[in-house]
Amino acid sequence: MIVSPLAQRFVPAANHEPRRNGRAVDMLLLHYTGMNSAAAACDLLCSAQSGVSCHYLVDEDGGITQMVGEEARAWHAGASVWQGETDTNSRSIGIEIHNPGHGIGYRRFPAAQMQAVVALCQDILSRHDIAPRNVLAHSDVAPGRKIDPGELFDWPLLHAAGVGHWVPPAEADGRLLAGADLVRFQHLLRNYGYGIEATGEADEATRKVTDAFQRHFRPGLVNGVPDLSCLRTAERLVAAAA
Repeated sequence: MIVSPLAQRFVPAANHEPRRNGRAVDMLLLHYTGMNSAAAACDLLCSAQSGVSCHYLVDEDGGITQMVGEEARAWHAGASVWQGETDTNSRSIGIEIHNPGHGIGYRRFPAAQMQAVVALCQDILSRHDIAPRNVLAHSDVAPGRKIDPGELFDWPLLHAAGVGHWVPPAEADGRLLAGADLVRFQHLLRNYGYGIEATGEADEATRKVTDAFQRHFRPGLVNGVPDLSCLRTAERLVAAAA
């Protein structure tokens, strides 16, 4: 069993299994708990009746609990897609970061917690071949269904530590996308990995994916509306990932 040396304790989760078809880990997925306490989250994630689990849980004080060995498939992503693949659980390691979430008191992630997340991510990346563009939010792979870890999560801090992908977002100026510009934005998101079709329409699917993109890469204004800032940010992101 692969256990991180940074974990202070191991509490076994009931729900896990072998990765399907021998799929290698090439994604790191970050969540927030959306619960009142890390202890309650741990109880849920380890319960057989919950139907969920995760590899790691990081408390607000920086404490790290491991629940599933990295070689195993945990049940943390749910219905999701990235780069055309729908079995996110078989290709990913999941980290739950305690935060009450948007429903019961969303707040900034404390410095001690963020430093622990950075260290844990670096540790995981030392064992697995995970490209920066595959260090993702739960919302990136499940847009519309999930919004965590949300717009207050410090992605620039992770990137500065060599974890994940980030570019300075273009300033929002209120100019909305339509026609060829909207098609280009949709193509860029799809090429990056998001589950979106280039329809040229500002439809509900586009709104959901745009919202997820904004929460991760343009957090200053999260409204699900494709605008010129989103397009320019996506262009920078794809160029930097090439």
